[in-house]
Amino acid sequence: MKKDTHPKYNDEAEIKCSCGNIIKAGSTLEKKDIEICSACHPFYTGKKKLVDSTGRVDRFKQRMEKFSAMKKAKKSTTKKVTAKKITVETSKEKKK
Repeated sequence: MKKDTHPKYNDEAEIKCSCGNIIKAGSTLEKKDIEICSACHPFYTGKKKLVDSTGRVDRFKQRMEKFSAMKKAKKSTTKKVTAKKITVETSKEKKK
């Protein structure tokens, strides 16, 4: 069997959360930074809190606004086109 194939195991590894909570646990890493832990997660605290570290919600809202604007623009252009078709059809009927 090969020697030194496994990484060193730390019994007192330090895990730091962005809320300031420090957790001591066993790990192969000495230090680890995390964004959310049981002390600040809405499921465990019972408080409603929006967890959006990368701006995903904002990007989604912007895309939806663009989509709705495109949809409104498309509806306004289709109304104009259909109105023109109706007037053209009625003028042809009058000529006959």
